[in-house]
Amino acid sequence: MKLQVVVSNQYNPFLNRAVEQYLTDNQEENTVTLYLWKNQQTVVIGYNQNPYSECNVKLLLDEGGHLMRRGTGGGAVYHDLGNINFSFVADKRLYDVKKQLSVIQDALLSYGLTTEISGRNDLTCEGRKFSGNAFAKGKQNDLHHGTILIKTDGAMMQRYLIVDKAKLMKNGVKSVASRVINLSELVPDLTSENIKQPLIASFEKIYGGKAEVLDFNTLININEVQAITAEISSHEFLFGRWEQFKTTKKARFPWGGVEIALEIDEANAIIKDTQIASDCLEPESIALAEKLLRGSSTKAAPEYDANNEIIRDIIHLVYG
Repeated sequence: MKLQVVVSNQYNPFLNRAVEQYLTDNQEENTVTLYLWKNQQTVVIGYNQNPYSECNVKLLLDEGGHLMRRGTGGGAVYHDLGNINFSFVADKRLYDVKKQLSVIQDALLSYGLTTEISGRNDLTCEGRKFSGNAFAKGKQNDLHHGTILIKTDGAMMQRYLIVDKAKLMKNGVKSVASRVINLSELVPDLTSENIKQPLIASFEKIYGGKAEVLDFNTLININEVQAITAEISSHEFLFGRWEQFKTTKKARFPWGGVEIALEIDEANAIIKDTQIASDCLEPESIALAEKLLRGSSTKAAPEYDANNEIIRDIIHLVYG
């Protein structure tokens, strides 16, 4: 098994995400990479999310911030230089979410912080969330990434993010800030800089080897990385399909929230087109639901796999 470490020296969210995607697509077999990166004043939305439902887009952009769409599912998060982000890119045979999360937990334990895995994709400390995680499957490698809140500006987080009231009610809280914690509240000396070496040390300890350090500047000059950067920073990728999005169905389920826009051909009684916005962790299920609904009769639901709860709930929401 080969271990690699990459540490970004840029705060541009599109460059950082492009390197992550390049590693996921091209990393050689039998390898695990820990990638550490930070974004400046950025709202990151899930692959299937409607930016206008998740973020005060105009305010963010007018104030010099960035909106970025990641390639994984999940909800919107705010990044600034007070938090650090991590990615594990691993050969499918070596991919292990619990082991990967244990790297984060072990590094924080060196600061006296005991943490817990909560649900499918959160890390908590003293009952409050400091890390959300998301996942994607590639051809050779799988991706697991997340954020660690250390000294993130909570006021700016609330300024830019729009939080679904149904989600707040479900969690019995009144604001974004009350659900999360900055770890510097517990350990004032902890920063997004001095956590880097403990994370690398814990990675090498848990995986039992010395990691090769890859040069970030070399990576960002690769043609494929530059092409990915251009694509994911384009207006079309970020906003295109959402600019005319009009919600016709909306609900929240245990797996996440969903908004559905339907274009109905009344004369032929079919669903001509559909778009689905969701913070669920499985983008592939959302894509499948859209495919099933397009061209379907408005009078009878299409056949679907009832064992997939996301598909099942979306079909029931549309057809009643």
